[in-house]
Amino acid sequence: MEITIKGDKEFDDVPSLKSKALRINLNENIYGSFAEIGAGQETCRHFFRAGGASGTIAKAMSAYDKSFSDAIYGVEDDGRYVTEARLRKMLSHEMNLMEKRITRDEHPDKIFFTYANTVATIDFAKQFKGHGWVGIKYQVEAGQEYNEIILHLRFKETDARLQQETLGVLGTNLIYGAFYKYNKPKSLLKYLYDHLDKDQLEIDTINFSGPVFKDIDNRLMSLQLVKNNMTDAVVFGPDGTNILPARIFYKKNILALRGSFRPVTKVNMAMYKKSYEMFVKENKVDEKKTVVVFEITLSNLRAEGEIDEQDFMDRADLLCSLGQTVMISNFQEYYKVVEYFSNFTKARMGLAMGVNNMVDIFDEKYYRHLSGGILEAFGKLFFKDLKVYLYPMIDPETGELLTSENLKVYPRMKELYKFFKYNGKVIDIEDYDTSIMSVFSREILQMIDNGERGWEDKLPEGTADLIKDYRLFGYSRKPLGSISIKKRTKK
Repeated sequence: MEITIKGDKEFDDVPSLKSKALRINLNENIYGSFAEIGAGQETCRHFFRAGGASGTIAKAMSAYDKSFSDAIYGVEDDGRYVTEARLRKMLSHEMNLMEKRITRDEHPDKIFFTYANTVATIDFAKQFKGHGWVGIKYQVEAGQEYNEIILHLRFKETDARLQQETLGVLGTNLIYGAFYKYNKPKSLLKYLYDHLDKDQLEIDTINFSGPVFKDIDNRLMSLQLVKNNMTDAVVFGPDGTNILPARIFYKKNILALRGSFRPVTKVNMAMYKKSYEMFVKENKVDEKKTVVVFEITLSNLRAEGEIDEQDFMDRADLLCSLGQTVMISNFQEYYKVVEYFSNFTKARMGLAMGVNNMVDIFDEKYYRHLSGGILEAFGKLFFKDLKVYLYPMIDPETGELLTSENLKVYPRMKELYKFFKYNGKVIDIEDYDTSIMSVFSREILQMIDNGERGWEDKLPEGTADLIKDYRLFGYSRKPLGSISIKKRTKK
């Protein structure tokens, strides 16, 4: 059965929620169940109201009471209900019931789906705006293995009723997109916001899996979330799976390194290793609860105004091959990065950077959009429990070794810099290697582009081999396309 839209003009005008739900209902083979916890049965309601739901909805339920929910889906190890693990249990349980109760002998052409959400809306005190996990497990052909789309959202509205309505719209968009835009996942992401405004909710994590998404790299989908302003930052791990930021950062000590990592160099890794050694020795830092993240700001991914997705994947592949967690953000200024982390933790944080980055931080031009200027930015940056670990550099003009003691900030900023420096906010990394200080990513990239030799020794062990084997960064001018390292085959 073919359900893919061909030349679908209705998307130009954004179909109504009723027409989306009705199209699903009128497809005689789409059949499934709805399980919604925590915000009513808001998604299912759209399908009941559209008409023709008897041919689509096998079951609709809301195991709202925690005891009933536990009896159906089991008890979570952490005792929580609004989690990805809970959502996955719901999807698996409901799909198993579908398979048991609807026989293939009687319904050979049915394509099954289960839609589920587990949500906490805003509390009475309005301290927590609410969040939730939403997902669909489904087929596009009868008998096919199941596909999954699972996302995490954060509500921005401050009224529980409005949040419920927003959830219903999102759920309807997700189900419709899953069946009719699965072959265009980037477009599917955008259509999740049909009839919604980005001031209503934020989608900060999404993962695609299953046969129809076998060629999808979830890191690239992470990039789309930031690119489309659906969220400010996304995180993915070494395995390429998108990670919920709150899950990895919550109450953790965080050490962050910002860079273009184009490509990652020996200097980057030395800065990481030395700053980490110093960071975990701090009295307020628990090594077991410490997270290291390599952050790339969206502005560092733009080439002539556009996002170069292949270039992004090349950088991501190398960092993941080194076992690193990566964050993509739309934060241009450091204080915004720290402010973002502060949403999840009050524990001590660290930033590792080079001298040139520290000089840029004290450049007033980056803070002209703030009413309080640079003082407002520094209030947000340095008055958190934060330490900056500074890696020295050699002045290319004088050959002088530049550290926190002799770096040159703008004259008007000298006293401000001294204030933070001598209050212990800026710490020099003293165990450094002067032999690699002349290594810069941009120069290595130029050497690769020119077909020169000698750049290999400037990179972490094994990195040059990966660049050569998989033709990263235009090596030999034969790019292989957007395939993650774990899926690539040497040629």
